[in-house]
Amino acid sequence: MAYLLDANVFMQAKNLHYGFDFCPAFWEWLIESNAAKKVYSIEKVGDEIDAGGDDLSLWAGKRGADFFLKPDPAIIPALGSVSKWATSQGYEPAAVSTFLQVADYYLVAHAFAHGHTLVTHEIASTSTKRIKLPNVCIGMGIKCMTPFEMLRHERAQFILGPTG
Repeated sequence: MAYLLDANVFMQAKNLHYGFDFCPAFWEWLIESNAAKKVYSIEKVGDEIDAGGDDLSLWAGKRGADFFLKPDPAIIPALGSVSKWATSQGYEPAAVSTFLQVADYYLVAHAFAHGHTLVTHEIASTSTKRIKLPNVCIGMGIKCMTPFEMLRHERAQFILGPTG
C-alpha cells in the first residue's frame, strides 16, 4: 500500500508534533518510506509547501519529483470522476469552485487513479460550505486515514538513541 500525503500532514508535523529540531526521525522516516515506494505526495502539495518559505519548504525542495509526484496521464480521467462527484453532492457552488482550483482536487484524483491511501488531518463534515478530503474519499471509495493511523499501520518507531 502506498500513501499520498496532504499538505497539512507536513505543515502540522513541522509546527506541532514532529518539529525538525526535536524529532528528525519523523522526517527521516518519510524519506526512507519514499525510497521504499510507500510514501508520496504530489507536485501541487509541494507548491503549497514551497510558498511558506521556511524550513519545511527547504526540506520539501530537496525531495524532488520522486517524492512530490507530477501529474501523469492516468489522472486525467480521474480528474473528471472527482469533478463529477464534487458537482453532484449538493455542495455550495463556491465550495465546488474552490475545491476544483486547489491541490486537494489533484490529490484525490491521483489517489483514485493509482489506488493510493490518502493521508490527511482533515475530518469528514456535513457542511456544504467546504469539500473535505475524507468526504470525497468516502464518496469515491478511496481509503483515507490520519497520519497517526499511517504511522501505526507501518509500525513506525522514533526511538531515542545516544546523544552526541
